[in-house]
Amino acid sequence: MNNSDMNKLMEMLSKMDPKDLQNGIAKANEILQNNSKEDILKKMKNM
Repeated sequence: MNNSDMNKLMEMLSKMDPKDLQNGIAKANEILQNNSKEDILKKMKNM
């Protein structure tokens, strides 16, 4: 990830509601703890 992408990401995150951000991080963490790439992709499609 280059600096431009990181700046865009940080700008987007700063505009999010803290509760939504916390929920999104928790969901991402749950998905990433799964070792099956098929399960990860399936869960991401359902978001």
